[in-house]
Amino acid sequence: MKPIIYMFLFTLLLFSACNNKETTSKKIIAEAPIAKKLPKELVIHDDTRIDDYFWMRLSDAQKNAETPDAQTQDVLDYLNAENEYLTKVMKHTEDLQEKLYNEIVGRIKKDDQSVPVNDNGYSYYTRYEEGDDYALYCRKKIEEDATEEIMLDGPEMAKGFSYYGIGGRSVSPNNTLISYGIDTVSRRSYTIYFKNLETGEVLDDQLSNTGGSATWANDNKTIFYTTKDPETLRQNKIYKHTLGTSQSEDELVFEETDVTFSCGVYKSKSKDYLMIYSSQTLSTETHYLDANTPNGNWKVMQPRAANLEYQADHYGDSFYILTNLDAKNFRLVKTPISATSKENWKDVIPHRADVLLQGFDVFKNFLVISERLNGLSTIRIKEWNGDDSYIEFNDPAYMASPTSNLDFDTDILRYSYSSLTTPSSTYEINMRTKEQVLLKQQEILDPDFSPENYTSERLYATAEDGTKIPVSLVYKNGTEKSSSTPVLLYAYGSYGNSTEPTFNSSRLSLLDRGFIYAIAHVRGGQEMGRNWYENGKLLKKKNTFTDFIDVGEFLIDEGFTSNYHLYAYGGSAGGLLMGAIVNMQPHLWNGVIAAVPFVDVISTMLDETIPLTTFEFDEWGNPKNKEYYEYIKSYSPYDNVEAKAYPNMLITTGYWDSQVQYWEPAKWIAKLRALKTDDHLLIMDCNMDTGHGGASGRFKRHKRTALNYAFLLDLEHISE
Repeated sequence: MKPIIYMFLFTLLLFSACNNKETTSKKIIAEAPIAKKLPKELVIHDDTRIDDYFWMRLSDAQKNAETPDAQTQDVLDYLNAENEYLTKVMKHTEDLQEKLYNEIVGRIKKDDQSVPVNDNGYSYYTRYEEGDDYALYCRKKIEEDATEEIMLDGPEMAKGFSYYGIGGRSVSPNNTLISYGIDTVSRRSYTIYFKNLETGEVLDDQLSNTGGSATWANDNKTIFYTTKDPETLRQNKIYKHTLGTSQSEDELVFEETDVTFSCGVYKSKSKDYLMIYSSQTLSTETHYLDANTPNGNWKVMQPRAANLEYQADHYGDSFYILTNLDAKNFRLVKTPISATSKENWKDVIPHRADVLLQGFDVFKNFLVISERLNGLSTIRIKEWNGDDSYIEFNDPAYMASPTSNLDFDTDILRYSYSSLTTPSSTYEINMRTKEQVLLKQQEILDPDFSPENYTSERLYATAEDGTKIPVSLVYKNGTEKSSSTPVLLYAYGSYGNSTEPTFNSSRLSLLDRGFIYAIAHVRGGQEMGRNWYENGKLLKKKNTFTDFIDVGEFLIDEGFTSNYHLYAYGGSAGGLLMGAIVNMQPHLWNGVIAAVPFVDVISTMLDETIPLTTFEFDEWGNPKNKEYYEYIKSYSPYDNVEAKAYPNMLITTGYWDSQVQYWEPAKWIAKLRALKTDDHLLIMDCNMDTGHGGASGRFKRHKRTALNYAFLLDLEHISE
């Protein structure tokens, strides 16, 4: 039996309403796919959930089989039917989508080049040639009139592939070899290859099922890399490979047996030490080895402990460690290489209750500290022997971060800067003289674009518990606040990831058509310090959702918009946020975009075979514990779909998504369509060739951006 019973229905597209709540509508005749129901009982803690669409889940073996079995064919039929329905009901926007796509890619410099980064006698950069979706990875010797070497030819390598992801790239210490990871499925499982940069020969060595990057020992022939559990995709093993040998001969040097941890390997900035890290949400552990003795024995820096996080780098005779030990907002300590356990850690930058210490970078004469103060990123430069200062920034909302500082013995710091009105910029500052130079600013190929044409603001909404929630906004000069002004509100709010108020050239297509774009810096991120994160996770997760709703209501109360013109957007864990807010306050939004949304929270967190599940128990809670089960069930979007009116909704996913499996949004839209009582638009775009990050090319990915924007603009009666 096929999963779809086709029924003819009139789908009424509700558009924006006037202040007097009069509405206009457009009728479209289309076949809405109705998924079959095969009720499955899911029982735990003496509680039974009925999942009518559990059948949509396929295993990797089913997806990769040459000939689809009956279940697989049923799922493919359903996903394809949803895509066909999307095409039909959005057909009247095809010209608008094409116009938006051309606008967006038209602003992108076609023959662009990155700022070169110097390392070990070479200057490295990427560049694009006009019309190419993929980059050329290049280098030159640091000498006058040096000839360009194209290490990897992305456009040539990607030919014939619907998806082509180039992962980590690393050049050997003697500059003669490059390792690089390739993923052609979009499951973030890479094969590592090696190329001789002198002869152009690709070596026979191939390392499959890896995390995508390799770390060189200093002997130029020994490589350390991470492999993944083939089912859960958890990075759980680190191997040592010797060039010229088979992967089957590689030595296992570390295995992470705790399923709540994953592991990786990197090299210290000094290039003297190899580091293996093992981490979960609230705990880390590091092992280290002299990079000159790759066959030596690894030593543990500090044994893992619950709620102890630390990350290390090397300088002189010490390791410098960023840690939360006795420091909720983190502190920087150092310890002798000969005595690395925590009782030997001494403060370099002590803990401060009002400043989040996010990272550090060591130089011969300077220490650079990345901090977050009042919700905004800062860069602090400290001379080892005295002077201590901050780089000053003037925008009300911005992002600034050190970047690509590979040279240890230098007074020059390179950092990136962007704001809601300022394109991505790369600066160098002389840490001694404080003189700054702008090396490159993203070029926007639009003769009418100027940062001065746009305004950004930083406001604060009040949450239901009195907490002040930062809100970053940007709009084109002349856009008026009114009940008919469209506002797109974005948030993420999970894992302690801070949403940075940065520039996005695609966004101009909305701003130039009268939209205001807003970011709600909700709890669950880390914008306002570690407490901000801890108050938006586990048994406090609902703060994330109510914060977002409170920001939406604040924008209405302040006269920026009305609920007839307020839109919401979030992806992945931010898609969970979208699913929660449409259940909690469906009438607050005229339209919602949920990208690759994590919406079937209980079922996913109960299934330890699914990628990401086991090492996210500290983020969401383990529903095998009844207290967490009941709390998660109270907000899980899929479990809380009801028979009521929902806003217009666009849901996106990828068939090969390894982080949020396609069946979560597929089941969600099926349940929404079966229960909702409105005639608003409900559509899903399932890209059958990609995974969590969407298309791999720099232009192709904007096809979905154009679809998203067309969805919003169409609801606003904007057709050009």
